Amino acid sequence: MTEPNASSLTSHSPSALAAVEAEIARACKEARRDRASVTLIAVSKTFEAEAIIPVIAAGQRVFGENRVQEAKGKWPELISAYPDIALHLIGPLQSNKAKEAVALFDAIHSVDRPSICQALAKEIKSQGKHPQLFVQINTGEEPQKAGVAPGEADAFIASCRESYGLEISGLMCIPPVDQPPSPHFALTAKIAARNGLKNLSMGMSADFAEAIMLGATHVRVGSAIFGHR
Repeated sequence: MTEPNASSLTSHSPSALAAVEAEIARACKEARRDRASVTLIAVSKTFEAEAIIPVIAAGQRVFGENRVQEAKGKWPELISAYPDIALHLIGPLQSNKAKEAVALFDAIHSVDRPSICQALAKEIKSQGKHPQLFVQINTGEEPQKAGVAPGEADAFIASCRESYGLEISGLMCIPPVDQPPSPHFALTAKIAARNGLKNLSMGMSADFAEAIMLGATHVRVGSAIFGHR
């Protein structure tokens, strides 16, 4: 299967979005999955509103940001103009940003430690907002990367539910850059299945087709849509 080459796509162009959409459709067909079972998250981190608006105009409605502060600076005005947008936090979350994150984001993909669970539980109760929550799995057990080690995932998910009353929607992973991604996607899917979780946030511009074949429900695509940063 041919994956889209980000360098060949026009930055900020609706045609780039269309190419990604076509590849998602192909991957779903090959996996015998409904296209509606995969949510495309257009990763707009580091791009300003003028780069994002053409992608919104082309029909994209789900976007991903890495940092709460950056998202606060550009998204409230865009969401005011396009109220049907869903915003996902896909980068690490600090406990002291939980209040802002719950207020702004429809989904948080980086739940990975007790302090975050505690802060999120407090804000969800206080604000009455219930963003989708994904536990991040550090499938490669890389010390520099956030996420829960695979061997600790079951206990952590149970703690999220039982100790903090959090409703966990799914799992997220970012495979090591120097390893084939498929085994990491498969491991994440296995952990999700045994914990009764249906959502899998996995796959980026270079490997989202593989992720879809292995069950991804959310793919996080940035450079193949917006061009390189």
